[in-house]
Amino acid sequence: MSRVTVITLTLNEAHNIGPCLDSVLWADEILVIDSGSTDGTIARAREYTAHVHEITWRGYGAARNFALEKATGEWILWLDADERVTPELAEEIQRILRADVPGIDGYAIARRAYFLGRWIRHSGWYPGRVTRLFRRGKGSFSESRVHEQLRLEGTVVQTRHDLLHLTDPDLAHYMQKFNKYTTLAAQDMAAAGRSSGIADVTVRPAFQFFKMYILRLGMLDGLEGFILAVLSSAYVFTKYAKLWELTRGQGHGRS
Repeated sequence: MSRVTVITLTLNEAHNIGPCLDSVLWADEILVIDSGSTDGTIARAREYTAHVHEITWRGYGAARNFALEKATGEWILWLDADERVTPELAEEIQRILRADVPGIDGYAIARRAYFLGRWIRHSGWYPGRVTRLFRRGKGSFSESRVHEQLRLEGTVVQTRHDLLHLTDPDLAHYMQKFNKYTTLAAQDMAAAGRSSGIADVTVRPAFQFFKMYILRLGMLDGLEGFILAVLSSAYVFTKYAKLWELTRGQGHGRS
């Protein structure tokens, strides 16, 4: 049976890291990469693994690549602290590791998100498959500040069972991430030479709402689906407004 290393990033996740790691106690190795927690996250994580590394933050992609350098398993399963591997998914992953089928280098897992007390089944969030299990040495992460991407060489297939994502229990939690992530996204776009104009802060947000609520059937997710579509539209608006603010004095912004 091939060995698997679970990697997760933390920053003040004391309330999440225990349940997260409880769901992967069957793994051969667990790596926790912490970037300055002050709430007891590190002590809690060390109850589960000796492999807790404290780093200076250089972005999500850089932190995950640091974890890849430390991992020893033939396979990598990467999780966020607010995610949980269900017993059914754990059993499926262990079957995958036992079989270790040649020619398959990654597995895309559907994430079922819990938003404001409701499991979101539409809105473009579900199934929202992400390659979370992959062969070490076959993949690495983009060095973006936020929404890093796994760059994988090889064939990816889908798992049958879902990963649970306890994303936003309340609006206060969402808005805290909102400000941080829109800033990081704007910085990434500015670094890539992108600019922002009137269409970006008018057409893009409107289309985001239409896509999520109408095209992706967010209306079937109840009031939570409507709120999610509105907030996602506001996210797009704010991201491009911040990009405009970052670049307007550099001759890049469109009028």
